[in-house]
Amino acid sequence: MPRGRTWVFGCGAGIGDGALAMWRVATAEGYRAVWLTRDAGEQADAAELGIRTVPRDSIRGWWATARAGVVVVTHGLGDVNRYGSSDAFVVQLWHGIPLKRIGLDSPATTQVPAVPGASVLRRLVALAYREAAHRIRVLPAASHRSRGRLESAFGLGDDRVVVTGEPRVDVLSAGQEGERRIAATSLLTRTGPLLRRQRAILYAPTWRDGAEDPAVPDAAEWVRIVALLERHDAILFIRSHPLGEGAYAPPWSSGRVRMLGSGLLPDVTPALPRVDVLVTDYSSLAYDVGLLAMPVLFLAPDAEEYARVRGFYGRYDDVAPDAAREWDDLLADLDRTLGDPAEYRRRSVRSATLSAEMHAYRDGGNARRVYQAIRARGIPAPKGTR
Repeated sequence: MPRGRTWVFGCGAGIGDGALAMWRVATAEGYRAVWLTRDAGEQADAAELGIRTVPRDSIRGWWATARAGVVVVTHGLGDVNRYGSSDAFVVQLWHGIPLKRIGLDSPATTQVPAVPGASVLRRLVALAYREAAHRIRVLPAASHRSRGRLESAFGLGDDRVVVTGEPRVDVLSAGQEGERRIAATSLLTRTGPLLRRQRAILYAPTWRDGAEDPAVPDAAEWVRIVALLERHDAILFIRSHPLGEGAYAPPWSSGRVRMLGSGLLPDVTPALPRVDVLVTDYSSLAYDVGLLAMPVLFLAPDAEEYARVRGFYGRYDDVAPDAAREWDDLLADLDRTLGDPAEYRRRSVRSATLSAEMHAYRDGGNARRVYQAIRARGIPAPKGTR
């Protein structure tokens, strides 16, 4: 089936992430662009931004994908209509610098039930994953260090994985700092008022492939968490993984603890400029917030088990040398970070240093460089232009 010049977009996290940054560049260049949506909520979010949409799983979604000149995704081919993507020019933006192993590097990717012939099934799953990944024509990397991880995870050569920076973090560098902070504040206030003097803490635990999260606080720990928040006049925003939402909530209503799920805010990155401290375990946000020199505290009670089941790129201790194993230790670290300016600065410098090792660019131009890489691979200009 002949393909045209329309660009089709999809994103597993909703209307946002790197796909939105690329949509803005493509449409500014004059391309016709269509976003494939999964539900009415995504359609409404897209309408607010003036984005033309088509239901992903409809005949029109299949036709749009099958006729697209460029297909842009952030998670996988399921972001668009996968049945129309077989010979597409696929741009896989991905959705974070890998800290935990992903794709072909992770045992979780080829996990199958313990049945007779499981080893054969695992090989077939790996083969299918590699075949799907081979459709990718451009995969942007944040740096040469990140590039090696992506090449290994997707089984791609260096002709397809290009160091351009990640479009999804352009929002942390583009424009003026004050403007970014105002925009971020407006996003966080979807959960309720956030005063200028109040500290904002983001807790972002990652997905454990369906296993129970051992870091969910018990009732006594919630009491100590809220007491610390009151002492420092802080708000704790909890950003659970979209597949694990609902586990984190205090046993009573507290304005100091607010859920910031993907239903309320599909893309958390634009909200980061108003956050003062990040707490996580294995999230790639640990690399991103260093662009803002934001302190990062780690809570990882299952680091050894996670390393065995999922695996890390490099040593986890090199990224999180003082990771807490339980909430009491984490709260002690957080108390010092919020209460001691010298400790806050020390952690800020460490965060910025880690980020500098993983982000080659911080000029807000990553999406533009990805666009140039796409054009350099033979994608024609929009109709009516040379």
